[in-house]
Amino acid sequence: MARNTTNSITRRRMVAGLAVAATPGVLTGTNSACAQADQNTKPENQAKSEKSLYDRLGGVFAIAAVIDHFSDAVVKNPIVGQKSKNPQLREWHTKNLQRLPGLKFMRTLWVCNVSGGPFQFTATRPGATPLGLEEAHRNLKISPAEFDEVAAELGRTLDFAKVPKREKAEVLAAFAAHKDEVTAGYVAGGKRG
Repeated sequence: MARNTTNSITRRRMVAGLAVAATPGVLTGTNSACAQADQNTKPENQAKSEKSLYDRLGGVFAIAAVIDHFSDAVVKNPIVGQKSKNPQLREWHTKNLQRLPGLKFMRTLWVCNVSGGPFQFTATRPGATPLGLEEAHRNLKISPAEFDEVAAELGRTLDFAKVPKREKAEVLAAFAAHKDEVTAGYVAGGKRG
């Protein structure tokens, strides 16, 4: 199956930029990282360029295994799971678990898409961008601190799966890039009700 080179290049540049932006002390090198990403997208350098994050993570099966573990860990997490002080998160993780297999599938597609894989994520509740997450999370009223706890759970899962440091940083950077979208419902609504 042929891949759309333009989309692949866009995702590659996005992930490279996110990884650089999330790495402390590297912000001054952003222009050189973008130049390197541009250089790697030229046709004559395609064969020489390294594998995508998707390939370095091990493809869809490895990503799905990580998402499966991560999703189960979030349900059990005392801050954002079944015992969360956030009533919306607590309710989702106790009364809507029949939807968890579908959520795992959607999360797997999202990671595959954002990491440069051949799968296309399509939001069930589209946000402002194709990978936007604000509408899917708006009613959950996720606070910035709760988002950070989910990111920490993702980090623990990546460690459990023995994901190398570089790839872990890139995955966490891609996740962190959507913090404002995921917390939009909390920010817009102020306190939970």
